[in-house]
Amino acid sequence: MIINGTHYNAQNSDILRIDHLWVLPNLTKLCLNCNKIEVIEHIGMLTALKELNLSFNYITKIENLETLVNLEVLSLFSNRITKIENLETLDKLVILSIGNNLIEVLDGIDRLRFVKSLRVLNLEGNPIAKLPDFPLSQYVTAILQQLNYYEYVYIKDEMREAAQKRFYRELREIEGKQEKEIHARETKARELAEAERLSSSFVEHLDGHQLYETMWRGDNDGKALMLIGPVAQELAEEYENDVFELTQKIYKLGLERFSERDAEIKDFMGSLREGQQELQTLGQQHIEEFMQFRDKIFEEASSTLRELEAGDEDAPEHLQLCEAMDALNAQFDDALNEMWQNLMAQELHLHEAVEETTLNFERRITRLMASFIEEAQIYFLQLRDVCEHFADNMTDAVSRFISHKLALQDLDAVPQELRMCIDDRESLLRIVGDMKATQISRIEEREDRMATRSKEFINSYVEKLSKDEMKRHRAKILEINSFMEMMTKAMANLPEEIHSELFLDER
Repeated sequence: MIINGTHYNAQNSDILRIDHLWVLPNLTKLCLNCNKIEVIEHIGMLTALKELNLSFNYITKIENLETLVNLEVLSLFSNRITKIENLETLDKLVILSIGNNLIEVLDGIDRLRFVKSLRVLNLEGNPIAKLPDFPLSQYVTAILQQLNYYEYVYIKDEMREAAQKRFYRELREIEGKQEKEIHARETKARELAEAERLSSSFVEHLDGHQLYETMWRGDNDGKALMLIGPVAQELAEEYENDVFELTQKIYKLGLERFSERDAEIKDFMGSLREGQQELQTLGQQHIEEFMQFRDKIFEEASSTLRELEAGDEDAPEHLQLCEAMDALNAQFDDALNEMWQNLMAQELHLHEAVEETTLNFERRITRLMASFIEEAQIYFLQLRDVCEHFADNMTDAVSRFISHKLALQDLDAVPQELRMCIDDRESLLRIVGDMKATQISRIEEREDRMATRSKEFINSYVEKLSKDEMKRHRAKILEINSFMEMMTKAMANLPEEIHSELFLDER
């Protein structure tokens, strides 16, 4: 087993299942080939991983790789996989080796067209590569036009042209099916992005007449007042235009302030990643320096141990060799402890810096959000004023309508819902008041929802930042301590390893 900060090699270790890798979240290369692994699992947290080797195992299904978005090289050679699947999210995958498996069907090869970065593919040794009268290499070359190499042989232009000519019909059929899927994906992605943008701006459903329509929903009093005819319709149209104009201002304000917040968040996250990467690089330097020292110590210790094994315990040199070995152990322990102190000091410094930076970020984003809400509240106040104005206009319009019908002695023309108002102005004022109360309550509900969600956004975002940082901090400490433990065990096991090595040599 060989490990450093970013590489983990445990080939030929009789491993039955993948586990405990959560303590190494910064891994970029993982080699677990030549083991007895049956399931791909417990690696979803290794999002920095660039190279994964699971060759020569007993794996039956490609799964649980969706989060490895930085993966560039994937080797699943010589397993028991029966189908190509679950690889479409690996946007950076360049090399895929899946030869010597049990793949019998073409299903799934066409899905690799969505992995635009794929340049090298190996399917040799699978049943589909042995089908009579079916040149798999030509099929793959025709279908996966982004490939440069198949079975590690460069695909020349004339080979690609011949392959596309041979599988012209299959290629057109796949392109036709996937064109619709690509269009649907792009449309869905745009819709989700726009919905997310509006939701994050807190102005969803304010880009049209949605608020106005909501104000009338369930308002039976307002609908009764509208029964007086064209005059009410004209007032309602003017009312709708005024409401729309103000909601548009809120909508545009939300998008503008979202851009400001988004820029603030991106700047904060960029600074955070930059600081983490800087200390990660520094920590890696400490590890590399230690590993060089460790190799030197192990070489000297191995030589000393061989002399001890070969020598006589009663010889004068034996005591000297034991003392030399003790000195090497002491040097190793001192260097290991020094590295631990350096790594822990860096990690604690980073953790404190992240906490302070997060607190400053929370203050800035809170000020931005408060400013946005204050400006939006001005427009909501104007919406209430517009509602008040409409209510006054409707009171006058209904009063004139009833007076006119009274003058004409045409009381049957007064809608049934308003006849109580003929001799009772208080009833008219009550109906108009109820309409106004209902519609203002809709405006206030929307205003309150915006204010509440903005506070929830800050709280949840900062809480997530804090949780993520605490999780990262704890994982990093575990990673450092696990590395220390492995190095200590490696030194402690060295005498036994040398003894076994010499014993095998004698045999």
